[in-house]
Amino acid sequence: MLNRVVLIGRLVRDPEMRTTTTGKSVVSFSIAVNKRVKAQDGTEADFFRVTAWGQTAEYVNTYLTKGRLVSVDGRLDTRKWTDQSGANRETVEVVADNVNGLDRPRDDAAGAGGAAPRAASNAPAPAADEYDPFADE
Repeated sequence: MLNRVVLIGRLVRDPEMRTTTTGKSVVSFSIAVNKRVKAQDGTEADFFRVTAWGQTAEYVNTYLTKGRLVSVDGRLDTRKWTDQSGANRETVEVVADNVNGLDRPRDDAAGAGGAAPRAASNAPAPAADEYDPFADE
């Protein structure tokens, strides 16, 4: 038997990081995955809840923000609980084993995209025929 899911979509909101009582990192986020064909009800995307643990959670929390294109590789997990009104509830979510950012953070005036500002260099860029990627700097 096999329980595997691979999704590519955009983060709906910034990831939410927590730490368990035992000190393990866990992050929760949602992604929107575009449908190939618009559904009859007008929806153009499916939304999936994703949870990641450990180093994967640290990566997501550090480098990914709302709007970023990501790939998620993991498994489906079903949880059941009773809500405050006593009704039985059930949800299906993706437990990610691997999450990768597929685009670059946006560099706009508002600083959206979560990219840390890079240090400006006053040195001119080398000409194409002068560039040596293996040279010591």
